[in-house]
Amino acid sequence: MKTFDIVILTDNRYLEDSETNTYKHNVFYEDFLVQEALKAENLKVTRLAWDDLNFNWSDTKAVLFRTTWDYFDRFSEFSKWLAMVSTKTRLLNSEKIIRWNIDKHYLLELKAKGIHVAKSFFIETGTQSTLTELHQQLNWQETVLKPCVSGAGRHTYRLTPHNIAEHEAIFTELIQQESMMLQPFQHNIVTQGEMSLIVFNGEYSHAVLKQAKAGDFRVQDDFGGSVIPYAPTETEIAFAINATKACPELPIYARVDIFTDNTNQLAVSELELIEPELWFRNDSKAAKILAKHISLCLK
Repeated sequence: MKTFDIVILTDNRYLEDSETNTYKHNVFYEDFLVQEALKAENLKVTRLAWDDLNFNWSDTKAVLFRTTWDYFDRFSEFSKWLAMVSTKTRLLNSEKIIRWNIDKHYLLELKAKGIHVAKSFFIETGTQSTLTELHQQLNWQETVLKPCVSGAGRHTYRLTPHNIAEHEAIFTELIQQESMMLQPFQHNIVTQGEMSLIVFNGEYSHAVLKQAKAGDFRVQDDFGGSVIPYAPTETEIAFAINATKACPELPIYARVDIFTDNTNQLAVSELELIEPELWFRNDSKAAKILAKHISLCLK
């Protein structure tokens, strides 16, 4: 018999609560809300770091990826662990959807299925073209450069004709190691923000609006961005749900980041299906909705 029904996955930095660090406290508290909601569904639950060396992953029916926020900094190690753990237990979301979502080439698949996404140009590893040559080829002026596998704004740069030359060296270094992507700079994200809609198993739960601090374009709180509750329109909700239905399989949880693009159309900037921040603290029902869907899928 399995020891646990579900293990909530975090990383070592967030195993303990903090009375002095609000960020760490919020991470711990949100996982606590999920844990309590799962217990209310009569599930046996624990919370561990994903790289715990002492736990036998066969001792749980499933694992729930929540705050494994070091995975992209330890991607090779995480990838090997992911392959191993998928043979021992059930993954929520699945290994298939995690690997699909890790690399932002998935935007091309969403586009092929009729989901409007942020305009993107992918630059494959080893490309010899310079940033200046690529911008001339695309006829783009202001862009954002980012890795195809990333998180928390890692190596994300805003490029303009005035600063592109100073980014050539870092681009030359990065493109020898990993694929990158260019996207036209989206002015509405700066002025209006980016909406994050939370969808559990195809059911809308709640939403927030992320806004960059004055003078920046990155909405992540790592760079001073702010988050406020948001009431999306029915059109925005339907758009987000349809985006999750275009995935290789319906994710049990998803954060759909959307915005109004430069042509005033709703567009997906990202689908977060691995370990997204879901702001359970903003909505008292959200953790309970997720727990109910998990309970049903484990039966």
